[in-house]
Amino acid sequence: MLKKLFKKLNTYEVREQDEYNVILSPHLQATINSVQNIVGESDDVVLRDLIIGDSIPAGLFYIKGVCDEETIEDDVLKPLIHLSKEKLKDVNTKDLPNVLSEKILSVLSVSVYDTFDEALLPFMSGDAILVVDGVEKLITLDTQHSEKRSVEEPETEVVVRGPRDGFIENVLTNISLIRSRIKDPNFTVQLGEIGRRSKSKFAIIFMKGITNDDLVEEVRYRIACIDTDIVPESGVLEQLVQDNVFTVFPQFLYTERPDKVVRALMEGHVVILLDGTPFALITPMTLQGLLKSPEDYYENWLIGSLIRVLRYGAAFISIFLPALYIAVVSFHQGMIPTQLALSIAAAREGVPFPSFVEAIIMEISLELLREAGVRLPRIVGSTIGIVGGIIIGEAAVRAGFVSPIMVIVVAITAISSFALPAYNVSIAFRILRFIMMLAAATIGLYGMVLVFICIIIHLVGLRSFGSYYLSPFAPFHIMDWLDLIFRAPMSVMKNRPSEPQNIDQKKQV
Repeated sequence: MLKKLFKKLNTYEVREQDEYNVILSPHLQATINSVQNIVGESDDVVLRDLIIGDSIPAGLFYIKGVCDEETIEDDVLKPLIHLSKEKLKDVNTKDLPNVLSEKILSVLSVSVYDTFDEALLPFMSGDAILVVDGVEKLITLDTQHSEKRSVEEPETEVVVRGPRDGFIENVLTNISLIRSRIKDPNFTVQLGEIGRRSKSKFAIIFMKGITNDDLVEEVRYRIACIDTDIVPESGVLEQLVQDNVFTVFPQFLYTERPDKVVRALMEGHVVILLDGTPFALITPMTLQGLLKSPEDYYENWLIGSLIRVLRYGAAFISIFLPALYIAVVSFHQGMIPTQLALSIAAAREGVPFPSFVEAIIMEISLELLREAGVRLPRIVGSTIGIVGGIIIGEAAVRAGFVSPIMVIVVAITAISSFALPAYNVSIAFRILRFIMMLAAATIGLYGMVLVFICIIIHLVGLRSFGSYYLSPFAPFHIMDWLDLIFRAPMSVMKNRPSEPQNIDQKKQV
């Protein structure tokens, strides 16, 4: 019922854009006044009066900081001011915009608009607007300038082996990083704007002939249904278009690595880039896709398989280990070998709390330290996380609040969660860990099994843009197991994954 309600709430119609009552007049001053009524109150909006060819009055609007003032001076103002009368002698006023764009101005792009509403978005993005006496049109000139950092190594994804360039906050630069790796005419980029007021530029990227057309249309439709003032980051976009909001499992993979995006495109996924963020969104996504890393393919298949097995083991430990400890200590002591049981009992002697409270204290302390390490300056953040954990753990053991064995269990669990390649799936597993601990403290291993069954039922029914989230476990695809827990040699993996469904299933002859 809740899912149907959510879908109904998200199928709203896109509202009409705000219209601005700007009257374009053949009289220059009337047009200037009309434009100034809309943007003239901003101190960074500049109006430059000029005379074209010593005879035609004109005005140039531009925004300081967003426009490249050097381009305006060299490629716009100088050609217009120094234009001789002879060149405009036989030019009809109505044809002046075409003459200026084709013969006079040397900017990269010149566009002519009949209304201010059409010219507003280019103007706010950094284009200059030229208004000319006797012309009832607006001429926009490509003078955009934006500060951007250089391409650097990704900060959130450590590269062990592979390319070390990462995405930045400029969507066009990010597209060029991908295109430099895929020199195929089927590489398709579709640009658009999102956000009623921010008008953020975004790109939908896919491989024509590989990616399913229905998947591309579904991504387009969901983004078109977004009607909000601003989409500041790809995480907001992800939440607005995902299939199910009532789940802790991520339905997108986000990454700063172009090589990871390229591999996803070759497997039939759709990639979404948003201006202003270095994180690309990859959809649809499955659980096993979130546990893969590009390094798995850059190393020998035996090494890659070993690393992946360790990663799956780390995922299991990060969810179940504290709960398993609570269950066997509280309810199933008979499952523990005698010598180990005596060691645990001796270690817990004098601890005033039951094992569940003991585990909760340590887990919450660890989460607080981890969050503090993220928020602190980078120089001291990692130090606080490591030193703080050691000091608090040692102090808690000495004070008798927790047992040494619990410190070991929590430490192994934390290390295991750090081994997961996707940060968002690591957070999901951390949430499930607390649920498992509560179930283990209630009815022991039976509670853990019941919660695990509920998680599997949820995952089997979960979809990401129509793809089965638990594939190839369910539905079962035998060929996909060649690249699941173990990775087969490259020469054997000749087909693309079953999810998402592709037009061309063969990737290797």
